Amino acid sequence: MTKPEARTYDRSAEDLGNIVALEHVNLGIADQGLATVFYMSGLGLTRDPYMMTSIDNMWVNVGRSQFHLPTMAKAQRLRGRVGLVIPDREALLQRLGRVKGMLGDTRFAFVEHEDHVETTCPWGNRILCHDPSSCFDGMSLGMAYVEFDVPRGTAGGIAAFYRDVFATGARVEGGAAHVSVGIGQELIFREGEAAAEAYDGHHIQIYVANFSGPHARLVERGLLTEESNQHQYRFQQIADPVSGKALFEIEHEIRSLRHPLHARPLVNRNPLQTNRSYVPGRDGWVPEWTGPETDDPRVEMRRKRFAEATGRAAE
Repeated sequence: MTKPEARTYDRSAEDLGNIVALEHVNLGIADQGLATVFYMSGLGLTRDPYMMTSIDNMWVNVGRSQFHLPTMAKAQRLRGRVGLVIPDREALLQRLGRVKGMLGDTRFAFVEHEDHVETTCPWGNRILCHDPSSCFDGMSLGMAYVEFDVPRGTAGGIAAFYRDVFATGARVEGGAAHVSVGIGQELIFREGEAAAEAYDGHHIQIYVANFSGPHARLVERGLLTEESNQHQYRFQQIADPVSGKALFEIEHEIRSLRHPLHARPLVNRNPLQTNRSYVPGRDGWVPEWTGPETDDPRVEMRRKRFAEATGRAAE
């Protein structure tokens, strides 16, 4: 039996909690043409080529997550921000600059900050684009967080709700509740002035490993709003687990890991590829690891074994 190495690790850093993935954010849009210009031509994302290909809805892939953008008479507004990780900031800024004229009569805008590029979609939704970094657990393209503006004094109760109902990691830091919803993914509920606009029905979707436990706790609290099907249910109100007081409203679409769409491979294109500077074999986006190299305590053992077997030193 191999003895454990003397080096120790923070094993809790690998814990994920019961929520294993933030799969999509659903926001109604008023015009697919404008959405195409912003999400695909500007941000450099990819319209899903297999699902929702008509003009009533569009799914936009961003790494392992998506935006779902159904066509509606009145576009929806998320009361906060969506945080994406998008590689190559310079290329992103160039794309956003090129679409400025096509989106001139909308609420589109973008501004570069030290640690991110802040963009505003044609209907006023704010999407913050970050460079890949160790802050996002090696994510090089994806949806890192959704941040909501919530009333003052609610962050503690919101964090407790997710710990109690969903058995996932949640903490309060800097006036915000941070809830783990996947590898390098969080829901953030930041205290401040409550959003002026009323909740308009937009939603988020998450996958959970233990599907029945949260369901039972939501039913017990009278919070379940929809029994969708065998693999899915929904709720809308986040409530203090002690007092039952309503804290924030955002519909959650909860799916089990047995849902047919779980872990569906998503197509992500390389937005640098063009017909004028085409490189064969580079159409698809290829992720690059941004985290530290993983320790391998058996390297020396393999080198020694190779040297004994061949009489030569391993490279």
